[in-house]
Amino acid sequence: MHAVLFDAKNTWQELLPLTFTRPVAELRFGILTISEKWALALGEKCSCLTMPHLAAKWPCKGSNDSLHINGAVCPDKELTEAIRKLKEGESLWHGELLVACFGDPEDQSEKKKIIYSGKLLAIQNRTDLFTRNGDALANDFRLLTSGRKSEKLSATVTVIGDPALVFAEKGAKAEACILNTTGGPIYLGEDSEVMEGSAIRGPFSLGAHSAVKLNTKIYGPTTVGPHCKVGGEINNSVIFGYSNKAHDGFLGNSVIGEWCNLGADTNNSNLKNNYGNVKLFDYRTGAMKDTGLQFCGLIMGDHSKCGINTMFNTGTVVGVGCNVFGGGFPPVHVPSFSWGGSEGLEPYRLEKMFETASRVFERRGLSFTAREQAILRSVQELSLAQENSSSR
Repeated sequence: MHAVLFDAKNTWQELLPLTFTRPVAELRFGILTISEKWALALGEKCSCLTMPHLAAKWPCKGSNDSLHINGAVCPDKELTEAIRKLKEGESLWHGELLVACFGDPEDQSEKKKIIYSGKLLAIQNRTDLFTRNGDALANDFRLLTSGRKSEKLSATVTVIGDPALVFAEKGAKAEACILNTTGGPIYLGEDSEVMEGSAIRGPFSLGAHSAVKLNTKIYGPTTVGPHCKVGGEINNSVIFGYSNKAHDGFLGNSVIGEWCNLGADTNNSNLKNNYGNVKLFDYRTGAMKDTGLQFCGLIMGDHSKCGINTMFNTGTVVGVGCNVFGGGFPPVHVPSFSWGGSEGLEPYRLEKMFETASRVFERRGLSFTAREQAILRSVQELSLAQENSSSR
């Protein structure tokens, strides 16, 4: 039976601004997106039940009677078997979290509750994407490489640790670099490249057609999605795809969406001077929320850019479609479709933002379609509505 990956509304809101432009199951976590993990686990592609403004791009192909799986939950063998055993009229729970059910996930009144007591890897908030990325990356590495043989690495590559924990897909290139697997595996996607002088400590994943530029330093767990260029120093971060941090500068304990660009010598703080817990902007309340973490950097939504020498303070949240530039530290919350920086923000005209997005898509051989534009127009309306309600 076709499986539907559903967005629990509170989780979707908790993961903003990253989920403004995608269902929860389309978040990249480890090597793969969550929907890609479930497709491999179940042997068929799943569809998503998500917010109305995203449905045109991610249509739900199931019915009211379909198997529904929480889009924030990652599969493993034990969980997949438990879900396969579910019957109509039953729902699977892990504590207070609905994992899967037949029928409407919002109507549990007449369903028999089955408790799942195994381990569960699920995303409940934005910081889970980097704090739990090591587990997700290791799981995906085992899933993707089991029974397969890596492409041969160049003799100029130095591997520290177990060479079996380095896997290179077809067309992946690496020269005169150091790959350290003592902390976890290193995965190099199809036609990716690690350039000379780079030093990488696993767990690490480099997506298809992505590049690690000269003399880059990467500390795991870190994920770089497909079609990205990265350089400088990166620590425990996730970059979804089609985004660039191509120059020197530090990125740590951060999550960067798609179609983003960090200008040369962009740096983010991931530790407060007083070593206290970091707070992040909460879209549901319009207030700052304690993450309980000592290390937390930058969360940036899709289509956002920053100029050279940009400095992001600890726990900064940048929304969708922003253009950040200028001296000093921008605000710790940059609302979606903002233009400016420390000296003030003004609305980023949608037409101007669309012009930039069209050029960026063209550079990748893609078209910035009317469907993509419609999603961003809806995100702008949602963002304004949330800001107005939280300011009351």
